[in-house]
Amino acid sequence: MRRFGIGADGLIIIAASTVSDFEMIYYNSDGALSSMCGNGGRCAAMFAFLQGVSGNEMIFSAYDGLHKAVIEDRCTDHLCDVSLSMTDVTEIEKEDNFYFLNTGSPHYVEFVSHVAEIDVVAEGRKTRYSERFMPDGTNVNFVEMDDDRIFVRTYERGVEDETLSCGTGVTASAMVAYFINGKTSQLVHTTGGEFIVSFEPGESRTFKNVWLRGPAEFVVEGSVEISV
Repeated sequence: MRRFGIGADGLIIIAASTVSDFEMIYYNSDGALSSMCGNGGRCAAMFAFLQGVSGNEMIFSAYDGLHKAVIEDRCTDHLCDVSLSMTDVTEIEKEDNFYFLNTGSPHYVEFVSHVAEIDVVAEGRKTRYSERFMPDGTNVNFVEMDDDRIFVRTYERGVEDETLSCGTGVTASAMVAYFINGKTSQLVHTTGGEFIVSFEPGESRTFKNVWLRGPAEFVVEGSVEISV
């Protein structure tokens, strides 16, 4: 199954590092070197742990700097809960109908009433390629809130499609939801699964000690022979 089996929205390379346990290098499905991928970072941490590259706590370098990851107690050889520290957010732009911030990747966040009915690809593409966010574009999140959780759907640049879950987008949406519900630990639902985002809010729309927690699953393994 494409979304929950063999196949992917990008490629992650685990490389040696002189400043951390390893370096995570991420390429989008369009072949371009990408900015930070939150869920990819959690998967990279689980892979490094299972391969013996690191212990259950690790620090790795990525596009936006150093990240700490923790493999939580509930972990088997194919399914783990992984917590990942995310970059601090020092600036959030608030417009009439959306917020814009960078959580390792740039994110547009808009609240909607019925997110399941949104044409994420069509509406997301309009914003992603709009003059407001040129030349680099942005990821686009549509968020519905209820009393217990928020529901997020994301259009990702580089993939140029809706992805079933975006870690940096989930993180951005949880922070923006704080301005409405005041929760510093948000339960976030996506089509691909559920996550918990926690953080410490500061003055002037800033956030620190940001953590993204959710499951990571080992689906398939294989090998590629490279001739040089």
